Amino acid sequence: MMNLKNIVLIGMPGCGKSTVGVVLAKALGYRFLDSDLVIQEEDGRLLSEIIDEEGLEGFNRIENEINSRINVKKTVIATGGSVIYGKEAMKHLKETGTVVYIRLPYEEIENRLGDLHNRGVSIKDGQTLRELYDERVPLYEGYADIIIDEHGRTISETALYIKDMILGSDRK
Repeated sequence: MMNLKNIVLIGMPGCGKSTVGVVLAKALGYRFLDSDLVIQEEDGRLLSEIIDEEGLEGFNRIENEINSRINVKKTVIATGGSVIYGKEAMKHLKETGTVVYIRLPYEEIENRLGDLHNRGVSIKDGQTLRELYDERVPLYEGYADIIIDEHGRTISETALYIKDMILGSDRK
């Protein structure tokens, strides 16, 4: 019998956390929650507006604070790519769920991402996407309970692979 732990998806913007999350939630009979939407709903602004008005540090503080009090069970949580900068949020998410890093090669992330600003990507002025990727990968890997290579898999294949990994770890 599966426990009531959440499944927390982390990874770069554009890696498919939200899309995979919806399919995975359906496959498991779980709820689905997109933490970026929770931030926008609670704060009353778009992510890009929060970043414009509060700066990166202000955005990361708001993101950390809201994510650290998400209180759900049996839910697939798709997080924002910058969630890994929030120590309190990641401690809370790891305590309440299994953290799955959806890994994609840099080139694929670059191809998938359009306008970084419109997406609300938390990136420093002058920082390249490559530098952001290289900065975040060790953090994703450090927080992950499970690492999934999405390269070469469809959304459905990735979701079913995660399901098998989670069910397999529950049986031990």
